[in-house]
Parts: sequence; C-alpha cells; structure tokens
Amino acid sequence: MGSVKTFSDLLRYGFDQGINFWETADQYGSHPHLNAGLKQVGRNRVVLLTKTHAGTSDEMWADLDRFRKELGTDFIDVVLLHCMMSANWPQERQGAMEVLSKAKEKGIIRAHGVSCHTLEALKVAAKNPWVQVDLARINPIQAHMDSDPATVISVLQEMKKNGKGVIGMKILGAGQLTHDVNRAIEHAVKLDCVDAFTIGFSRKEHLDEVVQKMPQFSAV
Repeated sequence: MGSVKTFSDLLRYGFDQGINFWETADQYGSHPHLNAGLKQVGRNRVVLLTKTHAGTSDEMWADLDRFRKELGTDFIDVVLLHCMMSANWPQERQGAMEVLSKAKEKGIIRAHGVSCHTLEALKVAAKNPWVQVDLARINPIQAHMDSDPATVISVLQEMKKNGKGVIGMKILGAGQLTHDVNRAIEHAVKLDCVDAFTIGFSRKEHLDEVVQKMPQFSAV
C-alpha cells in the first residue's frame, strides 16, 4: 500500500467516478488511509465497511472504539466478522456478535455480518438471522473460492431470499483474471444475487478500466 496521501487521492478519484462504497479491514492497516479519504469527500457521502477478528465482547468493544478513532468517524456503516471458516462460527464468535447487535442499537454501526472463506461457513451465514451483510468470494473461474461458481451462487441466492445484503469479492480471482477483465466484470455485474462487489485498485488506470466497463455490461 502506498502513502496515506497517495491512497486517499485514489479514493477521492474513485469517488468522483461514482464509487461511494469503501471496503477495508483492520488487518489491512488501511484505516488511516480511509480517514484521509473521508476528509476529502465527506463522511456522509460514503458507505464504509470494515472487518474485525474480535471474538469476545471485550475485544469487540475495544475494536469498535479503536476503529472509529482510526477512521475519524462516530459511526461505521458495516462491520463484519472477518474470515469465517468454521461452521460453528456463531458459537465461537457469540461475544462479538452480541456487542455488534448492541452497537447497532446505539447507532455506532448500521449493519453487521460476516465474510466467509469456506462453503460450510457460507451456508451457515445464509441461514443465520443475525447476518445482515455477507462478503463472499465469487468469480467465473473458481479462483480462491469456497466451491464452484454454481454452488456458491446458489447459496448467495438463498441469502438474498432471506433478506441479506450480499457483497462479492475476489471478482478478478485474486489477479488471475487481470488478463480477462471483461469476463470478470460481466460475470459480476450480471449476478442477481450480488448487491455490490469490491475490487482493489492501486492505479487510476485500473479503476478507469472497470468503471468504464460496468455500464456496458449492465445494459446487456
């Protein structure tokens, strides 16, 4: 990751192209970078998502306090439990889940959920009523995914049926589809079970390429 200024300038550039959903995680170390970006565009003009590895109540409260300080905001739109792999994650993260529910009631966050890295965890998330938002790995070539695309899509469709917001990640297959961006973006845009998706950018040219392709596939 580049300097705070370089990164925040890229965030501002993306915002000017119509991108107003920013996704990060505590693990990435990018909260200060987003803080600087928010100062450029205005807090209430961006939907902000971050993720936590907290498991206990105390850990979750500490993370929420620290995250808001690092991000320079009184509230966070979405907080996810990061990288769920066990089918027993609701039992293992019960303390953190209870805190996030209370934080939503207090207006500290607006929604909570999980990011999943196994099919078993994803299936549990689809059924669990606590999950309001899920971050799932989806692309057309099964790169860094929890199962084949058809299987993952069927679970995401169940999520949507259950009223959850679904965000796609690994859209470019962790770089394996950078040679075929058209295929990757068309696949993501046409998914009726995905509300939004995340792609990491390091250069304006990469961002421009994706932004320019999305309307063309949306109209098909």
